[in-house]
Amino acid sequence: MRFLLAIGIGLCVSGCAAVRSYDAELHGTLDRAATGNVDGAILFLESANPGKGLLYQLELGMLQRLGNRYEESQQAWTAADAGIEAARSAGPLDPAKLIGDAASYVVSDKLRPYQAHDYEQVMLLTYMALNHLAMGDYDRARVAIKQTHELEAGIAERRSRQLAAVEEEAKKRGARSSFKDLNGYPIQTIDNPAVNALRNGYQSALSHYLAGFIYEALGEPSLAAPGYRLANELQPDQPLLEEALAGLDARLAAPGDGMTDVLLIVGSGSAPALQSRQFTTPIWVNGKLIFIPAAYPVMIPAEAARPLQLVVDGQALPLAPLTSIDLMARRSLQDDMPSIMLRAAIRSTTSAVLQYQAQSRAGDRDSAGVALAAGLLAFAAVALNSADDRTWRALPSDVAIARIRLPPGQHKVLLQSLEGEQAVPISVSGRYAVLDFRLLRRQVFVSAPKANVVR
Repeated sequence: MRFLLAIGIGLCVSGCAAVRSYDAELHGTLDRAATGNVDGAILFLESANPGKGLLYQLELGMLQRLGNRYEESQQAWTAADAGIEAARSAGPLDPAKLIGDAASYVVSDKLRPYQAHDYEQVMLLTYMALNHLAMGDYDRARVAIKQTHELEAGIAERRSRQLAAVEEEAKKRGARSSFKDLNGYPIQTIDNPAVNALRNGYQSALSHYLAGFIYEALGEPSLAAPGYRLANELQPDQPLLEEALAGLDARLAAPGDGMTDVLLIVGSGSAPALQSRQFTTPIWVNGKLIFIPAAYPVMIPAEAARPLQLVVDGQALPLAPLTSIDLMARRSLQDDMPSIMLRAAIRSTTSAVLQYQAQSRAGDRDSAGVALAAGLLAFAAVALNSADDRTWRALPSDVAIARIRLPPGQHKVLLQSLEGEQAVPISVSGRYAVLDFRLLRRQVFVSAPKANVVR
């Protein structure tokens, strides 16, 4: 009885984390950022995250980047990257790590330490490279963008092993592993032609195009070409991407004419949110197939103010859609659902067994304590049944690019979206430059280089 009572009390103590709504918290943070109040957004984020864990570092780094505080942003992201690497190097993959710890057996995936999604890990390194570019350091940007290639290879291997481990464990337990078995789950949110057209949920055309541009700026055509080529494969039938590869040799062979080759990156909106919703799932308990309500994450539409047109000094430029983080997040959730469903099945079964054991001892002399334990367990199983809704929300929803040659000096950029037209002054110099714009509702943030590569 003491064991059951200890579990019940522990579950209630941990309940705050289990019922915490990350989506609601980030709305407050993003609302402040969308008005240009970056410092207020950071304070709001800090007040909601006393633990200052991995996800906090990811969000903080992006907010600091919006405020052009690149060195502080790099510090936050370096800490996040170190945390991700430590988790990755902790040991070989095994079913126990996929399932979770004892607390997540009975309450919620929210009690598991946050593990960055695959696409978040790739986008972290990509934005770290963009920070280096904003500080004029192409060499360090090269190091960061090169790490994305190595990371992608590691993710592919881990994904393959993870799927095999989950399928084997689910088979042992007689658990369902397809989200299509969930009664009422909005399948189309993560299983539709646009999502399924992605090669996977972590490779980003933005990362590879940026790699091509950085290697080109550093005079390394043998590395630039594969970057542009893979960007074309990930986002086919885009003339701007095709031209980057086809015209690479000619651009590098051309003598300097004093013009600046400018890559304009436009990120819009914020990454999609996850919400916890309950669905019935079939599980086996004491040899019987029963349907138990369990919480699963559902992805809701991203907040996006996609640019309709980009005008530089009166010249309208074609914007090429490059990466949809919204779609990557949906594909990632689709790939993660077998693991999520396995943990939910274990959680439901464990909770049912514990409650049964507590109730079956109602005739013991400690019946009052047993009844309390049973009540606490029932509360944990129902009231605290909440899916993990944590995800890096400060990322943009969609990223598009344009490319133009400009004379050094001041220029005027107009970003036109459904929210209206925003005028942004820019300045370029050197032979290559990267300018990163971020549309967040009516607010435009600009990350402009302090220096540029000159060859």
